[in-house]
Amino acid sequence: MLKELATENGVLRYYDVGPSTTAPPLLLLHGSGPGVTGWRNYEGNLPALSQHFRCLVLEFPGFGVSDPTDQHPMMAAPASVISFLDGLGLDRVDVIGNSMGGIVAAQLAINHPDRVRSLVTIGGMGKNIFSPFPGEGINLLMEFTDDPTRERLVQWLRSMVFDQSIVTDEMVETRWEQATQPETLDFSRRMYGSAAMAARAASAADSDAAPYWAMLHKIKARTLITWGRDDRVSPVDMALLPMRTIPDVEVHVFPNCGHWVMIEQKDAWEATVLAFLQRGAA
Repeated sequence: MLKELATENGVLRYYDVGPSTTAPPLLLLHGSGPGVTGWRNYEGNLPALSQHFRCLVLEFPGFGVSDPTDQHPMMAAPASVISFLDGLGLDRVDVIGNSMGGIVAAQLAINHPDRVRSLVTIGGMGKNIFSPFPGEGINLLMEFTDDPTRERLVQWLRSMVFDQSIVTDEMVETRWEQATQPETLDFSRRMYGSAAMAARAASAADSDAAPYWAMLHKIKARTLITWGRDDRVSPVDMALLPMRTIPDVEVHVFPNCGHWVMIEQKDAWEATVLAFLQRGAA
């Protein structure tokens, strides 16, 4: 059941699934892209995870579920996480983040180390070392955002997975319906339109501020990095930098798997993550 939390920056919506509010809290942060939601990212994993944790699936502002924001969605996300934790009275949590959600989770662990007990990321976090940036999946995402058609949406969805049968007609229609809502499409263009991406690159080149990936050595939380070997959105060489700089880190790469590790290698991913989190609790 979708719940609501009123904050000074609008209503945040979330799912609260687990044995009880006394179970260890596990915050799940979703990725970006057309039609994405936290529920669609993690729905299939909740039956396994919620046996051991109170699973809190936060819907970031700007993706069509929580209230919109005037900020760039990536800039609004970290503050929304703090507002969410404060609003629920949670001092310390385990965090799972997929792609963009993994970057936000890493920023939380860097800037608020006392609030993250353990950190799990799914692809997308780090820096391209051998592969070009942007990758194939990001280029397809920009093409869809600039000129949204069903054909471009299908091309992007197919770049997300190794097993092409995962991209069903139902998935396409569900994603299309939400991705083409005017407000959601506007937010997508702020993130992935070609003009926005060019402006972001120029701003980064002119900025004296260190990028988040240069601060990964500050993460104190136990960290598990999970990745699909065949990821065409964020190639697996991106994991090399966080693997070498985060002090207490493990890396698990899943074969025959694209960007959505928690979906495409569901059982293996769940077993790996639960073993990691429970080992930390012990």
